[in-house]
Amino acid sequence: MTLRVHSIIAALLCGMALLAVATASPISRSSVSYRTPDISLVRQDGETVSLLRELDDGRPVLLNFIFTTCSSICPLASRTLEEFQHKLGPEADRVHLVSISIDPEQDTPARLTEYARKFHAGPGWQYYTGTVLASIAAQRAFDVYRGEKMSHTPVTLIRAAPGKPWLRIEGFVTPDELVDDYHKLLGAL
Repeated sequence: MTLRVHSIIAALLCGMALLAVATASPISRSSVSYRTPDISLVRQDGETVSLLRELDDGRPVLLNFIFTTCSSICPLASRTLEEFQHKLGPEADRVHLVSISIDPEQDTPARLTEYARKFHAGPGWQYYTGTVLASIAAQRAFDVYRGEKMSHTPVTLIRAAPGKPWLRIEGFVTPDELVDDYHKLLGAL
């Protein structure tokens, strides 16, 4: 067999394993108010930005925390966001998808750009890195800090507009469920 065939088979097996994990995990949803810290992060384009201003730019926000060398939770969460933006179609340009690295020492803007390509990130989906202290502050602000990257859990946060509460989804949500949750939040405005 060729290397390409081996790669396809490995990707399929990995996808099946991740799907098994995802379907076995319970999902919980809660409405939570968070105070976004005014910290500086570095977007994948290399620009230093304020997290507070990035999240409060007027668009609905989907937020998650990832790291590029993760081989379990992050690829599945990123694939879910990829499918989410695909299912929204043109509406996806009006949503700000935010993925913040929990491994800023490894996740440079260049590495995040490559990761974004891997998951076909559209123009509304940005990746952020920064200092270790800034990453930890962001994780703590959204109650996802677990001490070290290998202990992180799948959490997706959605907010319909600045000043509104966040929908916290713990566990592996499907793209269809995420689209439904998003539309429900927007409908409640």
